[in-house]
Amino acid sequence: MRLTLRQLDVMVAIARTGSTTEAGRQLSLSQSAVSAALAELETQFDTKVFDRVGKRVVLNDCGRLLLPRALAVLDQMREIEHLFEDGAGALRVGASTTVGNYMMPSVLGAFQRRWPMTRIELEVGNTREVVDAVAAYRVDIGFIEGPCHHPELTVHAWMDDELCVVAAPSHPAALAGAPPAALAAARWILREPGSGTRDIVESILLPHLGVFASTMHLGNSEAIKRAVAEGMGVSCLSLRVVQDWLDNGRLQRVDAGLPRLRRTLFRIHPRRKVLSVPLQRFVEHCGTWH
Repeated sequence: MRLTLRQLDVMVAIARTGSTTEAGRQLSLSQSAVSAALAELETQFDTKVFDRVGKRVVLNDCGRLLLPRALAVLDQMREIEHLFEDGAGALRVGASTTVGNYMMPSVLGAFQRRWPMTRIELEVGNTREVVDAVAAYRVDIGFIEGPCHHPELTVHAWMDDELCVVAAPSHPAALAGAPPAALAAARWILREPGSGTRDIVESILLPHLGVFASTMHLGNSEAIKRAVAEGMGVSCLSLRVVQDWLDNGRLQRVDAGLPRLRRTLFRIHPRRKVLSVPLQRFVEHCGTWH
């Protein structure tokens, strides 16, 4: 069966007007085109949907069964025609843990206030998981904390992020001012392998510390922050993650004579992906974020 929207449109117009001539006027079609479309529809169903009463046509029992369904289909098509007006869209965003938990809520909130018709789904994982999701087109765009060398992805620098070494105020590293040798000997609480934060921390700190004498792995920055506050070890986390606890005294920044610790956060998407209008709006919005 090759039922068309034009055939349904003609059938509904005839039902409303009771005339193929008047239906043609409403649809800007000739009477012969209307009659041909109706004949095609009735051929498709192998049944008549109108009774011919003199010059008028009236819905029969089959027509009355078809009419509400035809109206529903045409209403859905009108919704589809206007689907992308007023900024409507459905975006899938992937973000590594720190970005997803501590930055994206503000980014998405500001975007939704400006474009309330755009629906956004956020998927949070470590950097490796986000890269895989973007490469597999499971998400439209990704924001990551570590480097990405995937050959099928385009990588753009997004924003700078400051890192800091932190400990509980009572921890020896905090009390002693922790020279690099003391930090190297401390137990470090780090993210799991595959985390962008873990990769960056190692690349920044190991040239100065040589090695981490002891490590403990936790799956997200919030867990690490709480473990450090309990005196279980030291860590290096985004300032955005720990700023509130530095302010209230639950954590203390460790001055180890290290250079300022900074990293670049990246935006990624597939090289072959065509950016839709809603996605391009979102990219431009993120580009203004600091």
